[in-house]
Amino acid sequence: MSGKTCKGNVWLRRTMCEAAWAAAHSKNTYFAAQFGRIAARRGKKRALLAVAHSLLVAAYEMLKHKEHYREFGADFFEGLNKDQVKRRFVQRLAKLGFQVQVTVTPTPTAE
Repeated sequence: MSGKTCKGNVWLRRTMCEAAWAAAHSKNTYFAAQFGRIAARRGKKRALLAVAHSLLVAAYEMLKHKEHYREFGADFFEGLNKDQVKRRFVQRLAKLGFQVQVTVTPTPTAE
């Protein structure tokens, strides 16, 4: 598929990009994490448009289902593939010359 975006409402696009820029530079949010992940691989402009699209989809779903926005948090993407994140960090520490042994800490139960 083409990497180019389709034509659409230029006013909506500008407004959503401005909102996406603000959301991408907020702290500890899902959209900031999404922007950082995409910008590292594809560049800031493509990441900005992707966040703008996500904002538009979120707004549509909120209006459609008459619900409030639920923030996933900045660590949402790390929770998707915990084994992959663990493996990546162990490899990075090994490259720095550390020997790592990973143990699972039990989570306290709320009673």
